[in-house]
Amino acid sequence: MPDQYRVLQDVFGYDSFRGDQEQIVSHVVAGGDAVVLMPTGGGKSLCYQVPALVRDGCAVVVSPLIALMADQVGALRQLGVRAAFLNSTQFPEDRAEVERAYLAGELDLIYIAPERLSQRGTREFLSRGELSLIAIDEAHCVSQWGHDFRPDYLALGELAELWPDVPRIALTATATKRTHAELTSRLHLENARHFVSSFDRPNITYRIEPKAKVKDQLLEFIRTEGVVDGEQATGIVYALSRKSVEELAAFLRANGINAVAYHAGLDRRVREDTLHRFLREDGIVVVATIAFGMGIDKPDVRFVAHADLPKSIEGYYQETGRAGRDGLPSVAWMAYGLADVMNQRRFIDQSDGDAAHRRVQSQLLDAMLALCETPGCRRQQLLQYFDQHIEPCGNCDTCLNPPATWDGTVPAQKLLSTIVRLDREFNHSAYGAGHLIDILRGSDNARIRQLGHGSLTTYGIGTELDAGGWRSVVRQLVALGIIVPHGEYGVLRATEKAGPVLRGESTVMLREDAKAPARARKAARGVSAAPDLSEQDRGLFEVLRRWRTAVAKEAELPAYTVLSNKTLEELAHVKPTNRDELLAINGIGQNKLDKYGDQVLEILADFESA
Repeated sequence: MPDQYRVLQDVFGYDSFRGDQEQIVSHVVAGGDAVVLMPTGGGKSLCYQVPALVRDGCAVVVSPLIALMADQVGALRQLGVRAAFLNSTQFPEDRAEVERAYLAGELDLIYIAPERLSQRGTREFLSRGELSLIAIDEAHCVSQWGHDFRPDYLALGELAELWPDVPRIALTATATKRTHAELTSRLHLENARHFVSSFDRPNITYRIEPKAKVKDQLLEFIRTEGVVDGEQATGIVYALSRKSVEELAAFLRANGINAVAYHAGLDRRVREDTLHRFLREDGIVVVATIAFGMGIDKPDVRFVAHADLPKSIEGYYQETGRAGRDGLPSVAWMAYGLADVMNQRRFIDQSDGDAAHRRVQSQLLDAMLALCETPGCRRQQLLQYFDQHIEPCGNCDTCLNPPATWDGTVPAQKLLSTIVRLDREFNHSAYGAGHLIDILRGSDNARIRQLGHGSLTTYGIGTELDAGGWRSVVRQLVALGIIVPHGEYGVLRATEKAGPVLRGESTVMLREDAKAPARARKAARGVSAAPDLSEQDRGLFEVLRRWRTAVAKEAELPAYTVLSNKTLEELAHVKPTNRDELLAINGIGQNKLDKYGDQVLEILADFESA
């Protein structure tokens, strides 16, 4: 048996590789460079961990995730892998011990942040030992077209010259063709072999609904869809500002949800405690800015919710991909409204970047808006952004409840006419959506009287729609590029696309905002932790899960690093009776057999005899 298959079975406990893993591993083991684009949960880590255990020397894993390195290394040590990390959280004596072990050839993998690897002293130190390979994780961070650009990644291109004979593998869970090309160029991987897997995550249901009272909407969603076997599930809620994060977390706690806040402005010890709880507790909801979640391997996150519009599809895809890594049904939910669009446009207009940078950010936002407003399959639209094509999925809100469309040309003309008339008759003034809607609906308020806007010929001609309906029209016209928010206050201006609409040369088809599913229907979407088991086997699964929780708590480890849900499910179904049969279970290698085998066999025997 070739070494990589023996390592896969003996160390990781798997009978076979998945998807492109086999080709990637064989290529890197043979000394080849690789660029790997694979979805979150697709098994990227095995693509460098297995070669690291087969090739002579120690693998360097470049990761921006200092806060997670200890857990990543801890999970490998659970498997018997000689792993360590070097970062700023360590005491000098701890770093010295890692350096000694590396130089003595006692390590298989060492995790290092890009900032440390760019230091001359670190490079000189690594050159004194034997490198087996270099893995660059989260490689999209090197691209300014990506959603998480980090300047420290730029220096990683120099690794090709420093160690020309050491194979390099760059990995990311998200990249468009442009990001893919840029990371290849910046990391000097032009001669690498490229492996691009499908980005489809069929177990995730994508849902986007109009934002009204977002706190209440979020609470309703978590109470009904964020449930596993009748109990609160683990989830992540994303918001753009630190203030929003803290307010949402406090609101959820006040309403009985086990929620905690996480953002860069919190004390380091608070952040570490939150991350520790998230990895080890069940049923916890972390409300966070987008910095939270990258690289977290927690497999049983049942939902990811966005209380604000993400800046790009790449960011949205990676954030939602943190749900359902175990393959079980999960939900990606978002509330999106006109104010989100205005805020994002304002951020772009006020950014420090040059015109080219702002143009890039606008294009990323436009693609995000198109996803939000599509009347077609969300998953289809999402994957098209990554140049992948599928049939309608049947598992997103627009497939499950297709939205009706309607001819919005006349309302669009009324709105555009109001913008044009205000521009002509009132000294080129520009106004926001709320004031325009008040004019169209004939509101008699102090501001309209003070400005004299009741004299406009469009005053009161839009009573066929309520305020919510007009906000939907405005939002969709922005998404279509017919109007654009401008300046600090988000005033609306018509674009060159408005002319054909006003002249009746272009039809504007709009989608009706979908109503949220009934509570009873949503509650039925709660998932089971072991959906493929009989009722009796599910009882055994729960016994094994309680045992795993106790073991993990005593060892201060995330539960999934002891044994995964998939492994527990297979144990409950197969019910092995000896160590050889245990070793045939996916996820149980020799090291875990030695650690937990006797305990598991005793639990299985007791359950059968009860």
